[in-house]
Amino acid sequence: MSELARLIPSPRSLLIFEAAARSGSCSAAAREFNLTQPSASRNIAQLEARLGVPLFTRHPTGLELTAEGRVLHRALADGFDRIAAAIHEIAAQGTRKQVVELSLSTAFVTHWFIPRLGDFHAAFPGVDVRFQLISGTLRGAIGTVDLAMRMGSEADDEHHSWPFAPELVVPVCSPAYLARNGPLERPMRAAGHVLLHLSDPLLDWALLWGGVHGRDGSPHTWIAFSDYAVVIQAAMNGEGIALGWTTTVARALQEGKLVAASGRVVRTGKTYHLLAPRTKPLRPVVLAIRDWLIGEMAGDVARLGPLLGESGCPAPSAPF
Repeated sequence: MSELARLIPSPRSLLIFEAAARSGSCSAAAREFNLTQPSASRNIAQLEARLGVPLFTRHPTGLELTAEGRVLHRALADGFDRIAAAIHEIAAQGTRKQVVELSLSTAFVTHWFIPRLGDFHAAFPGVDVRFQLISGTLRGAIGTVDLAMRMGSEADDEHHSWPFAPELVVPVCSPAYLARNGPLERPMRAAGHVLLHLSDPLLDWALLWGGVHGRDGSPHTWIAFSDYAVVIQAAMNGEGIALGWTTTVARALQEGKLVAASGRVVRTGKTYHLLAPRTKPLRPVVLAIRDWLIGEMAGDVARLGPLLGESGCPAPSAPF
C-alpha cells in the first residue's frame, strides 16, 4: 500500500474512478459516494494528472473509458471483487456456529444429555455439538475431541483433567416392576428377579454387588446387552433390575421413570473426569461447556441424596 500511495493522489480517487467507469457517469459516481459532481470530477482529474494519461473520453452523453482507463478498471474491478468476497467470508465466520465434539458413552448421552438438549441449546445457541459415542465402558484414547468423559484420569502431559462426578451405583428398575416384584433384598426371594446387565467383564454385577451373582443355580433370570443405553432402557420399560450408574440414571431417577430397587448404594471411591487434549487450544466455548456439564452434574448429585436414602457404602469385597 505504501507504493500505491506514492502513485496516486488518494485511494478515494480509485473508488470514484471505478464507480464512474462502471456507471459511465461522473454524476452517478458522485451520488454513490455522497459527493457533488464537481468534487467527483476533480478527484478523477487529479488521478489522471498523477498518471499522466486520460482515463476517460468525455461525451455529452457520458464517459467512455480510454485504453488506459480500461486497463485500470479491469484491475480495480477484480481487486474490489476479491476484497468484497473476503469481507463476506469474514462476516460469515462471525455468525457461523462453533462446533464442539464430545466423547461420551451412548448411555450418558441417551439418558442424561438428550433430556437436557433444550437447556444446552439455550445456554449455547451458537454451538453445534457432535458426539463420539462409546457403547460400553468409558475407556480408550480421547483423540482430538474437545472434551471426553473418562474414569479416574488425572491431568498429565497429554490431557487437561477436571473431576466430574463420583462413581455411585444403585440397582434401578421401573416403579411398576418394583410394585410387582418387590425390592432386591436379603435373603433373596426364591423366585428371584430379572437382572439386566452389560456384557462387559469390567461392569459385572459380581464385582459391584456381590451375592446376586452366580448364574449356576441362581434364582435370578439374566439378560445381557452389549450397550448400556439399552440396559437402562429395558429397566425403564419394566423388564428387570439394572445396575444404575448415577451419572447416567440421575435424570430418570429425578423424574420417577426409574426408582432404586434397593436401599444400598455402592460408592466405589472412583471419580469420573472430563478430559481435553493438550494438543489443541482450549477454546472459551469448550471451557464454558465444561463448566455447564460440571454444574449440571453437581446439581444431580445433590438432588439424588434424598431419592437414594442411604449415603452409600463401599463396594463389596465379598458376596453378601
